[in-house]
Amino acid sequence: MRYPPCIENEFPFPPFYRVRTRFSDQQITDPDAALHQTLDRVLPAGIRPGDRVAIGVGSRGITHLPRMVRILCDRVRQMNARPVVIPAMGSHGGATPEGQEKVLASLGVTPETVGAPVSPALDVEKIGTAFGTVPVWCSREALRAGHTVVINRVKPHTKFKADVESGLFKMLTVGLGKHEGALAYHRWALQYGFAELLKAMGRVIIEKTNYRFGIAIVENAFDQPVHIEAVPAGKTGEREPELLRMAEEHFPRLPVRAADVLVVGRIGKEISGAGMDPNVTGRAYDLMESDFSAIFQATRVAILRLSEKSGGNAIGAGYADIITERVFRRMDYETTLMNALTSMSLRKAFIPVRLPSDEKAVQACFTT
Repeated sequence: MRYPPCIENEFPFPPFYRVRTRFSDQQITDPDAALHQTLDRVLPAGIRPGDRVAIGVGSRGITHLPRMVRILCDRVRQMNARPVVIPAMGSHGGATPEGQEKVLASLGVTPETVGAPVSPALDVEKIGTAFGTVPVWCSREALRAGHTVVINRVKPHTKFKADVESGLFKMLTVGLGKHEGALAYHRWALQYGFAELLKAMGRVIIEKTNYRFGIAIVENAFDQPVHIEAVPAGKTGEREPELLRMAEEHFPRLPVRAADVLVVGRIGKEISGAGMDPNVTGRAYDLMESDFSAIFQATRVAILRLSEKSGGNAIGAGYADIITERVFRRMDYETTLMNALTSMSLRKAFIPVRLPSDEKAVQACFTT
C-alpha cells in the first residue's frame, strides 16, 4: 500500500522522556488467607452435604483468579457439596458455550486448575421483570443448582458514572443473565438508565433465585488485591457503593489531563470491558455514555497491540484514531461485532486508520 509523504518520509520525532508515576502499592500480603477469612463469615450460607453450588466466573483478568476460584471450590467440597463453575460473561467469547469456555481457560480457569467441572451452557430462564417491562433472565444451570455464588472485581465502569458501576450487580444482571440478560439490559438501559436498571434487575435476581453471596475484589493500580470481601446477597446494595468508592481511590490515572498524542501499547477484553478504559483515556462516544473527557483528553490516539487473552475481541479499537496492521490481523471481527451489538456500543467496533508498524502509527498521530 502506498502512503502520502507525511507517512512515507522519515519523520523527526520529538525527544522522548520516561516519566514514572508513583501509585500506592498498598495490597493484601496473603490473598489466600484473606479469602478464607471472609468466607468464614458467610459459610455455610445454607449449603448442605450433597448440594450443588454454581460459581459464576467472568471474563476479567483478575489477579489470582484461578487460585481464588480453587479456594472457593475447595471450601464447597469441604462441606461435602458439589461445586460447578459457570461462565458469567454475557456475550463474551462470541456468545457461544465453546467460546466462553475458552475465555475461562485463557484466564487459567479450567477443571484441572480449580478442581471442579466447567459448565458453559447459555440456556436461561425468565425469572421476573424490572420496572414492570424489562425481562430478567438467569442461567438455567445456576437455577438448577441449590446455590449460586459469583466472583468479580469492583471498579469504575467504562460506560457510566453512578453509585454502582462494575461489580456484583453487573455480574448478576449481565453475567448470570448470559447473552439474553446482556441483550435485555443494554436494550432497556437506554430508556431507564444504566445504573438504575442494573440495580433493578440485580435485585430481582437476588430476591427470586438461589443467589447466596458474591466475592468482591478491589485492586490497586498494579492489579493487586487491596480488599477481598464475601458480600451476602442481602447486603449487596449497601456494600457495593462503598467498595466502588474504595476502588476509585486506588484507580490509576495518567499524570496529565491532556496530550497531543496518546499511544496505547495494548488493549484487551480481559484488561477492560471497553478494551481500553475511558476512565484512563477519556475516550467514550456511544449513546448515553457518560462524559469522561474531564479525566483526560488526547487529540490523537493510537493502539499498537491486541492482547492474546482477548481472543480476537478488539472492542474499543473504534475509540482510537489509528491502529497497527498487527491489531487488525489479530481481530476476530465476528466476536468483536457480537460484543458491540449486544452492548449497544457500535462505535467501539469501528475500524480506525490502519498503518503497517508501531513507528508509522505514532508518526501519523504527530503528522495529523
